Amino acid sequence: MKNSNTTNPSPQGRVGGALTVDVCLSPYLYPIYHRNDTIVVVIDILRATSAMCTAFHHGVDKIIPVATVEEATEYKKQGYLVGAERNGIALEGFDFGNSPFSYTTEKIKGQTIVISTTNGTQAIEASKHAYQVVIGAFTNITALCDWLKLQNRSVLLLCSGWKNRLNLEDTLFAGAIANILLKENTLFKSGDGALAASFLYKSAQDNPYKYLRNSSHTERLAAMGLKKDIKYCFTLDQTTVIPVLEGKYLVKLSQ
Repeated sequence: MKNSNTTNPSPQGRVGGALTVDVCLSPYLYPIYHRNDTIVVVIDILRATSAMCTAFHHGVDKIIPVATVEEATEYKKQGYLVGAERNGIALEGFDFGNSPFSYTTEKIKGQTIVISTTNGTQAIEASKHAYQVVIGAFTNITALCDWLKLQNRSVLLLCSGWKNRLNLEDTLFAGAIANILLKENTLFKSGDGALAASFLYKSAQDNPYKYLRNSSHTERLAAMGLKKDIKYCFTLDQTTVIPVLEGKYLVKLSQ
């Protein structure tokens, strides 16, 4: 949700006259990076933010992201469709996990649903007081970058990571976004996190799926038989939808 109570004196997230692009590698570090006037892109490639983009593409009306299983359970008792996942496994008693393939038009079109995941919804919770929070994935990367370039705002790319630790796939995606913004908009100044992530992306850009095959979460999901999910989550531009946080809801951004 856009936060109008800005205390930072730099207009529109500028530092020394320049807009900044930076990367925060974990929700645990977010308080260090927080600025009231910056757009935060929450990233959880495998698989929360990929699933959220897919859900909106297939017609969901709103998503309520919640950080805890207890919150998810309360919404389930109220009659909501609820997706809940921990450690890559869909939790028993809920309607979905966080596989993008769970969120089909037949199940979710026109619905308000609830999602709680190991990492992605924690990052949304951590950043909810930012100027604006949007959801990023390889599946909406071009639409997201095109929109960010028009906002005249500093951008923080928030990696959900794995249980507050760095993970490779979120960092690589953050590098892809940083690389595009820095290359195509001379107004942006890079933070060291964005610079490092951009270097990582350049080393992997020819085949991100192959580059990440030995990363910890890729191996974890592959061992569960979820290679189809992994490949989908590394597929570019499956949708032009950009989810945005408004109050407690994720909704489809009006462009």
